[in-house]
Amino acid sequence: MRGYLLVADSRLRRNVSAVIAVVAALSLATSACSNPSAESSADGIVLADGHQLGGFNPVAGYGPAGEAKMFDGLLRLSSGEGIPNLVPALAADDPTPNTDATEWTVTLREGVLFHDGSEFTARDVVATYDAILDPASASEARSSFEMIRTVEAVDDTTVRFVLDYPYAALPTKMLIGIVPSHTVAEPGLATESPLNTTPIGTGPYKLSRLSPHRAVLEANNDYWDGEPEVSSLTLLYVPDDNTRAQRMASGELDGTTLPPQLANTFANRDGMSVYSHSSADWRGVSMPSDHPVTGDAAIRLALNRATNRNVMVDNVLAGFGRPAHTPFPPDFGAFHNPDAVFNFDQAEARNILDDAGWIEESDGIRVRDGQRAEFTVMYNSVDTVRRDLAQAFASDALAIGVEVNLEALSWDRITPRIEQDAILLGGGDEPFDPDTQGYKTLHSQYLDSGVGSVFDNASRHANPSIDEALDVARRSIDEQERAEQYRAVQEAYIDDPSYVFLTFLDHTYVAKDSDWTMSGPILEPHSHGVTWGPWWSVQTWTRD
Repeated sequence: MRGYLLVADSRLRRNVSAVIAVVAALSLATSACSNPSAESSADGIVLADGHQLGGFNPVAGYGPAGEAKMFDGLLRLSSGEGIPNLVPALAADDPTPNTDATEWTVTLREGVLFHDGSEFTARDVVATYDAILDPASASEARSSFEMIRTVEAVDDTTVRFVLDYPYAALPTKMLIGIVPSHTVAEPGLATESPLNTTPIGTGPYKLSRLSPHRAVLEANNDYWDGEPEVSSLTLLYVPDDNTRAQRMASGELDGTTLPPQLANTFANRDGMSVYSHSSADWRGVSMPSDHPVTGDAAIRLALNRATNRNVMVDNVLAGFGRPAHTPFPPDFGAFHNPDAVFNFDQAEARNILDDAGWIEESDGIRVRDGQRAEFTVMYNSVDTVRRDLAQAFASDALAIGVEVNLEALSWDRITPRIEQDAILLGGGDEPFDPDTQGYKTLHSQYLDSGVGSVFDNASRHANPSIDEALDVARRSIDEQERAEQYRAVQEAYIDDPSYVFLTFLDHTYVAKDSDWTMSGPILEPHSHGVTWGPWWSVQTWTRD
């Protein structure tokens, strides 16, 4: 079974230079391993994450995949292999579409209270979605809900979603948390809403204390699905990976998220386990279409052939991951095309470039019509996994005569250059339907100014065959037809790639062993951390 518990050391090739420094740091903390955390309680847990605390507003885009502990969506995730099932939460039953899936009716659960004591009704659902769609909110989530024309309250316990086109994947848009209508009564920027620091939801936990480096969530005694047995969650903001590892080793934490090489140093420690969860979280390199090198089809095809994805998984991810050739992971079952792969063949990659007129010069770098086969790949400077993947990609490119220069930058410096230079990107924000996994990554509508996010179709590439198949699949309500179209998308992509997808990550976590009975793993999205991993459904944990 893929990766819920630790991966055996015999499977791993380690980056020794990186790990030695970590092990030395961890050994300093070994003597303190038995010390209980000052934050912990008998029924509470303490977790450390690398993500800043705050920004807890669903209208601004918080928790779109249903991971928010303080909120409920109309639907929620259910564990299992492959794409998770979506089951009723604030909805009383499964959403009901009309015959062409342009209208969806949802019956709401009764007797649910928000944390402030107000009663949950249809008006809160309408107000939440209206706020997300309101341009005045400037919500990062808005483009993900572009298919929704209106949300209407039929009565206090029924809402109807009216769409601009048939959309079979609409249930994925019902995972985002619902807020009380009075909290969004006045239009305004979602990032400036009090909900960011004083969230009010119906979820299993309430925020009781918040500071820049610490948030305390307490169990909601009045939760509609039963009071959680884990009485509190203390979340610590610890941005440095090595510091989190040291604090984990010292016994200060009950769990944390760590990069794969670092997580694996805990594999043989008594009283701790390493967990890995499959994800649809891909890493890949954008290939800007207007660049004289990356915009060339032969360059893109050759680089895809030259990239040794298996070595990247073994060496960079320490075995915690899988090769990625398209944005659709094998977890997608019938929606995945197993034949849509780039066989690793650097000799064939060189032949592709030879045939396209890219001639190798005396320094080993190719040139065509005076243009040197050289470009820049930017990556986020604080992300060690992206750094190591970028270095591995540059090495493979150099082997076929393409020079890749690397720049480590902050996102605010990367974003303005997205159309000029390549980026080591991540994706898979909403992986619970192939539409939400692939449409924004590949469809050419995002070449138009003002459509979607700057990172949608980051390569700025257009392929009419891919567009057509994506559109047919998006609007079809027949599962077999959808699967055929998504397999066709992947087949067309292999002939005309617009990125060099590298790997799907298995997200890695370290946790103290305990007597809690946890639920199984779930396919995780791009956003990860301690809201996911073993703790994604902490509200359901029990003790014998």
